[in-house]
Amino acid sequence: MVAEELHFGRAAQRLFMTQPPLSRQIQLLERSLGVTLFDRGNRQVKLTIAGQHFLRDARHVLAYTAQAADVARRLERGEVGQLMVGFTAVSGYDLIPGLLDHAARQMPNVGVGLREMVSGAQMEALEANMIDLAFVRRAAERHVFDYHLISREPLLVALPEGHALVPRQAISMGELDQQPFVMYSPDEGRYFYDCIAGLFAIAGIAPSYRYYLGQTHSILGLVRAGLGLAIVPAAARHLYPGRLQFRPLKDASPHAELYMAARRDNDNPAVAPFVGMALSYFQTDRGQQGVDC
Repeated sequence: MVAEELHFGRAAQRLFMTQPPLSRQIQLLERSLGVTLFDRGNRQVKLTIAGQHFLRDARHVLAYTAQAADVARRLERGEVGQLMVGFTAVSGYDLIPGLLDHAARQMPNVGVGLREMVSGAQMEALEANMIDLAFVRRAAERHVFDYHLISREPLLVALPEGHALVPRQAISMGELDQQPFVMYSPDEGRYFYDCIAGLFAIAGIAPSYRYYLGQTHSILGLVRAGLGLAIVPAAARHLYPGRLQFRPLKDASPHAELYMAARRDNDNPAVAPFVGMALSYFQTDRGQQGVDC
Protein backbone atom coordinates (compact mmCIF):
# COMPACT_ATOMS: atom_id res chain seq x y z
CA MET A 1 0.00 0.00 0.00
CA VAL A 2 2.81 2.41 0.85
CA ALA A 3 4.53 1.61 -2.45
CA GLU A 4 1.32 2.24 -4.38
CA GLU A 5 0.36 5.44 -2.57
CA LEU A 6 3.88 6.74 -1.87
CA HIS A 7 2.24 8.36 1.13
CA PHE A 8 2.11 6.81 4.59
CA GLY A 9 -1.09 8.59 5.60
CA ARG A 10 -3.11 7.51 2.56
CA ALA A 11 -1.70 3.97 2.81
CA ALA A 12 -2.77 3.77 6.45
CA GLN A 13 -6.29 4.89 5.52
CA ARG A 14 -6.54 2.14 2.88
CA LEU A 15 -5.39 -0.39 5.47
CA PHE A 16 -7.91 0.93 8.05
CA MET A 17 -5.18 1.70 10.57
CA THR A 18 -3.34 4.69 11.95
CA GLN A 19 -0.08 5.89 10.46
CA PRO A 20 2.39 5.31 13.37
CA PRO A 21 2.08 1.50 13.52
CA LEU A 22 2.32 1.32 9.71
CA SER A 23 5.51 3.38 9.74
CA ARG A 24 6.81 1.13 12.49
CA GLN A 25 6.10 -2.02 10.43
CA ILE A 26 7.98 -0.59 7.45
CA GLN A 27 10.95 0.27 9.69
CA LEU A 28 10.99 -3.26 11.14
CA LEU A 29 10.88 -4.72 7.61
CA GLU A 30 13.79 -2.54 6.50
CA ARG A 31 15.75 -3.50 9.58
CA SER A 32 15.21 -7.21 9.01
CA LEU A 33 16.22 -6.88 5.35
CA GLY A 34 19.18 -4.62 6.08
CA VAL A 35 18.15 -2.22 3.28
CA THR A 36 16.25 1.05 2.90
CA LEU A 37 13.05 0.56 0.94
CA PHE A 38 11.81 4.18 0.87
CA ASP A 39 13.44 7.57 0.56
CA ARG A 40 11.47 9.72 2.98
CA GLY A 41 11.67 13.39 2.04
CA ASN A 42 9.84 16.32 3.55
CA ARG A 43 7.45 16.56 0.63
CA GLN A 44 7.43 13.08 -0.93
CA VAL A 45 8.11 9.40 -0.38
CA LYS A 46 9.60 7.30 -3.16
CA LEU A 47 10.93 3.78 -3.54
CA THR A 48 14.65 3.17 -3.56
CA ILE A 49 16.15 0.86 -6.21
CA ALA A 50 16.18 -1.90 -3.58
CA GLY A 51 12.57 -1.09 -2.75
CA GLN A 52 11.49 -1.32 -6.39
CA HIS A 53 13.02 -4.78 -6.80
CA PHE A 54 11.73 -5.98 -3.44
CA LEU A 55 8.21 -4.81 -4.36
CA ARG A 56 8.35 -6.76 -7.63
CA ASP A 57 9.52 -9.96 -5.92
CA ALA A 58 7.06 -9.52 -3.05
CA ARG A 59 4.20 -9.32 -5.53
CA HIS A 60 5.42 -12.53 -7.16
CA VAL A 61 5.56 -14.24 -3.77
CA LEU A 62 1.99 -13.16 -2.98
CA ALA A 63 0.80 -14.36 -6.40
CA TYR A 64 2.51 -17.73 -5.93
CA THR A 65 1.02 -18.03 -2.44
CA ALA A 66 -2.47 -17.38 -3.80
CA GLN A 67 -1.85 -19.83 -6.63
CA ALA A 68 -0.64 -22.50 -4.20
CA ALA A 69 -3.74 -22.06 -2.08
CA ASP A 70 -5.96 -22.28 -5.16
CA VAL A 71 -4.21 -25.44 -6.37
CA ALA A 72 -4.57 -27.02 -2.92
CA ARG A 73 -8.31 -26.29 -2.92
CA ARG A 74 -8.70 -27.63 -6.48
CA LEU A 75 -6.74 -30.75 -5.58
CA GLU A 76 -9.08 -31.30 -2.65
CA ARG A 77 -12.05 -31.00 -5.03
CA GLY A 78 -10.40 -33.31 -7.58
CA GLU A 79 -10.19 -30.60 -10.25
CA VAL A 80 -6.46 -31.15 -10.76
CA GLY A 81 -4.38 -34.27 -10.40
CA GLN A 82 -3.45 -37.49 -12.16
CA LEU A 83 -5.37 -40.67 -12.90
CA MET A 84 -4.23 -44.07 -14.18
CA VAL A 85 -6.92 -45.77 -16.27
CA GLY A 86 -7.01 -49.36 -17.45
CA PHE A 87 -9.01 -50.38 -20.50
CA THR A 88 -9.64 -53.33 -22.78
CA ALA A 89 -8.39 -53.33 -26.36
CA VAL A 90 -11.87 -53.18 -27.90
CA SER A 91 -12.91 -50.22 -25.75
CA GLY A 92 -9.82 -48.43 -27.05
CA TYR A 93 -11.23 -48.29 -30.59
CA ASP A 94 -13.87 -45.65 -29.94
CA LEU A 95 -15.19 -45.53 -26.36
CA ILE A 96 -12.00 -44.53 -24.53
CA PRO A 97 -10.86 -41.97 -27.15
CA GLY A 98 -14.29 -40.31 -26.98
CA LEU A 99 -14.16 -40.19 -23.18
CA LEU A 100 -10.64 -38.74 -23.16
CA ASP A 101 -11.62 -36.04 -25.63
CA HIS A 102 -14.58 -35.13 -23.41
CA ALA A 103 -12.43 -35.22 -20.26
CA ALA A 104 -9.85 -32.89 -21.85
CA ARG A 105 -12.57 -30.25 -22.12
CA GLN A 106 -14.38 -30.91 -18.84
CA MET A 107 -11.37 -31.63 -16.59
CA PRO A 108 -8.39 -30.08 -18.42
CA ASN A 109 -6.16 -30.06 -15.35
CA VAL A 110 -6.47 -33.79 -14.64
CA GLY A 111 -3.84 -35.86 -16.44
CA VAL A 112 -4.81 -39.36 -17.52
CA GLY A 113 -2.37 -42.24 -17.94
CA LEU A 114 -3.50 -45.31 -19.87
CA ARG A 115 -2.80 -49.03 -19.55
CA GLU A 116 -4.27 -51.50 -22.04
CA MET A 117 -5.03 -54.79 -20.27
CA VAL A 118 -7.52 -57.63 -20.40
CA SER A 119 -10.28 -57.43 -17.80
CA GLY A 120 -8.74 -59.94 -15.38
CA ALA A 121 -5.41 -58.10 -15.31
CA GLN A 122 -7.24 -54.82 -14.76
CA MET A 123 -9.03 -56.15 -11.71
CA GLU A 124 -5.75 -57.32 -10.21
CA ALA A 125 -4.16 -53.93 -10.95
CA LEU A 126 -7.14 -52.11 -9.44
CA GLU A 127 -6.97 -54.23 -6.30
CA ALA A 128 -3.24 -53.48 -6.00
CA ASN A 129 -3.86 -49.73 -6.48
CA MET A 130 -1.78 -49.73 -9.65
CA ILE A 131 -4.66 -48.11 -11.56
CA ASP A 132 -7.46 -45.80 -10.39
CA LEU A 133 -10.17 -46.83 -12.84
CA ALA A 134 -10.83 -49.98 -14.85
CA PHE A 135 -13.00 -50.50 -17.90
CA VAL A 136 -13.82 -54.19 -17.72
CA ARG A 137 -16.24 -56.67 -19.23
CA ARG A 138 -17.39 -58.53 -16.15
CA ALA A 139 -18.22 -57.22 -12.68
CA ALA A 140 -16.23 -59.44 -10.31
CA GLU A 141 -17.66 -60.10 -6.87
CA ARG A 142 -15.36 -57.86 -4.85
CA HIS A 143 -17.07 -55.73 -2.25
CA VAL A 144 -14.36 -53.07 -2.23
CA PHE A 145 -15.20 -52.10 -5.83
CA ASP A 146 -17.97 -49.94 -7.25
CA TYR A 147 -19.21 -50.85 -10.73
CA HIS A 148 -21.06 -48.69 -13.23
CA LEU A 149 -22.54 -50.13 -16.42
CA ILE A 150 -21.51 -47.72 -19.17
CA SER A 151 -22.02 -49.59 -22.42
CA ARG A 152 -24.03 -52.41 -23.99
CA GLU A 153 -23.02 -53.17 -27.56
CA PRO A 154 -24.28 -55.93 -29.84
CA LEU A 155 -22.13 -58.85 -30.93
CA LEU A 156 -21.81 -59.20 -34.70
CA VAL A 157 -20.65 -61.92 -37.06
CA ALA A 158 -17.47 -60.88 -38.88
CA LEU A 159 -17.10 -62.28 -42.40
CA PRO A 160 -14.43 -61.92 -45.08
CA GLU A 161 -15.33 -60.28 -48.38
CA GLY A 162 -16.92 -62.74 -50.80
CA HIS A 163 -18.18 -65.18 -48.17
CA ALA A 164 -21.43 -66.94 -49.02
CA LEU A 165 -23.19 -65.39 -46.01
CA VAL A 166 -22.33 -61.79 -46.91
CA PRO A 167 -25.60 -61.23 -48.86
CA ARG A 168 -27.61 -61.97 -45.70
CA GLN A 169 -28.94 -58.94 -43.79
CA ALA A 170 -28.75 -61.01 -40.58
CA ILE A 171 -27.29 -64.42 -39.85
CA SER A 172 -28.99 -67.17 -37.85
CA MET A 173 -27.07 -69.29 -35.37
CA GLY A 174 -27.85 -72.37 -37.45
CA GLU A 175 -25.97 -70.91 -40.42
CA LEU A 176 -22.78 -70.92 -38.35
CA ASP A 177 -22.92 -74.69 -37.74
CA GLN A 178 -19.73 -76.37 -38.97
CA GLN A 179 -18.37 -73.07 -40.28
CA PRO A 180 -14.62 -72.53 -39.80
CA PHE A 181 -14.40 -70.24 -36.78
CA VAL A 182 -11.78 -68.01 -35.13
CA MET A 183 -12.54 -68.00 -31.41
CA TYR A 184 -11.47 -65.99 -28.39
CA SER A 185 -9.08 -67.92 -26.19
CA PRO A 186 -10.48 -69.18 -22.86
CA ASP A 187 -7.72 -67.43 -20.87
CA GLU A 188 -7.02 -63.99 -22.39
CA GLY A 189 -10.48 -63.60 -23.90
CA ARG A 190 -12.46 -65.38 -21.20
CA TYR A 191 -15.45 -63.04 -21.21
CA PHE A 192 -16.14 -63.39 -24.93
CA TYR A 193 -15.18 -67.07 -24.96
CA ASP A 194 -17.80 -67.88 -22.31
CA CYS A 195 -20.42 -65.70 -24.00
CA ILE A 196 -19.97 -67.06 -27.53
CA ALA A 197 -19.53 -70.68 -26.46
CA GLY A 198 -22.71 -70.32 -24.39
CA LEU A 199 -24.63 -69.03 -27.40
CA PHE A 200 -23.50 -72.00 -29.48
CA ALA A 201 -24.37 -74.45 -26.70
CA ILE A 202 -27.88 -73.01 -26.31
CA ALA A 203 -28.41 -73.17 -30.09
CA GLY A 204 -27.04 -76.72 -30.19
CA ILE A 205 -24.53 -76.03 -32.95
CA ALA A 206 -20.83 -76.71 -33.24
CA PRO A 207 -18.63 -74.44 -35.37
CA SER A 208 -15.29 -75.80 -36.49
CA TYR A 209 -12.85 -73.93 -34.26
CA ARG A 210 -9.64 -73.31 -36.19
CA TYR A 211 -7.79 -70.77 -34.05
CA TYR A 212 -7.98 -69.30 -30.54
CA LEU A 213 -6.72 -65.76 -29.97
CA GLY A 214 -6.93 -63.26 -27.13
CA GLN A 215 -7.31 -59.95 -28.95
CA THR A 216 -10.03 -58.81 -31.32
CA HIS A 217 -7.70 -57.19 -33.85
CA SER A 218 -5.78 -60.47 -34.22
CA ILE A 219 -9.03 -62.41 -34.67
CA LEU A 220 -10.19 -60.03 -37.38
CA GLY A 221 -6.85 -60.30 -39.13
CA LEU A 222 -7.43 -64.03 -39.59
CA VAL A 223 -11.04 -63.44 -40.67
CA ARG A 224 -9.86 -60.94 -43.27
CA ALA A 225 -7.44 -63.57 -44.57
CA GLY A 226 -10.37 -65.94 -45.09
CA LEU A 227 -9.36 -68.36 -42.33
CA GLY A 228 -12.72 -68.40 -40.60
CA LEU A 229 -15.65 -66.42 -39.24
CA ALA A 230 -15.84 -64.77 -35.83
CA ILE A 231 -18.29 -63.16 -33.44
CA VAL A 232 -16.97 -59.83 -32.15
CA PRO A 233 -18.31 -56.71 -30.39
CA ALA A 234 -19.71 -53.99 -32.62
CA ALA A 235 -16.84 -51.62 -31.82
CA ALA A 236 -14.59 -53.89 -33.88
CA ARG A 237 -16.14 -52.41 -37.02
CA HIS A 238 -13.58 -49.61 -36.67
CA LEU A 239 -10.88 -52.12 -37.66
CA TYR A 240 -10.25 -53.02 -41.30
CA PRO A 241 -13.01 -50.73 -42.63
CA GLY A 242 -14.23 -51.85 -46.05
CA ARG A 243 -12.30 -55.11 -45.94
CA LEU A 244 -14.63 -57.05 -43.66
CA GLN A 245 -18.38 -57.44 -43.46
CA PHE A 246 -20.36 -57.46 -40.21
CA ARG A 247 -23.85 -58.87 -39.73
CA PRO A 248 -26.12 -59.10 -36.68
CA LEU A 249 -27.26 -62.43 -35.31
CA LYS A 250 -30.87 -63.00 -36.26
CA ASP A 251 -32.14 -65.11 -33.37
CA ALA A 252 -29.87 -64.41 -30.41
CA SER A 253 -29.09 -60.64 -30.47
CA PRO A 254 -26.42 -60.91 -27.75
CA HIS A 255 -24.92 -57.80 -26.16
CA ALA A 256 -21.53 -57.31 -24.49
CA GLU A 257 -21.47 -55.17 -21.36
CA LEU A 258 -18.69 -52.85 -20.29
CA TYR A 259 -18.32 -51.62 -16.71
CA MET A 260 -16.33 -48.80 -15.17
CA ALA A 261 -14.87 -49.98 -11.87
CA ALA A 262 -13.15 -48.11 -9.04
CA ARG A 263 -12.09 -48.89 -5.49
CA ARG A 264 -14.33 -47.37 -2.84
CA ASP A 265 -11.33 -46.67 -0.62
CA ASN A 266 -9.23 -44.92 -3.27
CA ASP A 267 -7.99 -41.65 -1.72
CA ASN A 268 -7.19 -39.99 -5.06
CA PRO A 269 -9.51 -36.93 -5.00
CA ALA A 270 -9.70 -36.86 -8.82
CA VAL A 271 -11.45 -40.26 -9.01
CA ALA A 272 -14.95 -39.24 -7.86
CA PRO A 273 -15.21 -36.16 -10.14
CA PHE A 274 -13.87 -38.16 -13.09
CA VAL A 275 -16.38 -40.97 -12.47
CA GLY A 276 -19.20 -38.43 -12.30
CA MET A 277 -18.05 -36.80 -15.53
CA ALA A 278 -17.75 -40.19 -17.25
CA LEU A 279 -21.23 -41.29 -16.15
CA SER A 280 -22.64 -38.08 -17.56
CA TYR A 281 -20.80 -38.70 -20.82
CA PHE A 282 -21.92 -42.31 -21.14
CA GLN A 283 -25.67 -42.16 -21.49
CA THR A 284 -26.16 -45.94 -21.39
CA ASP A 285 -29.31 -47.24 -23.00
CA ARG A 286 -30.17 -50.11 -20.70
CA GLY A 287 -33.41 -50.69 -22.60
CA GLN A 288 -31.73 -52.35 -25.61
CA GLN A 289 -33.23 -55.68 -26.47
CA GLY A 290 -31.01 -58.74 -26.46
CA VAL A 291 -29.16 -61.23 -24.33
CA ASP A 292 -26.44 -59.91 -22.03
CA CYS A 293 -23.22 -61.91 -21.96
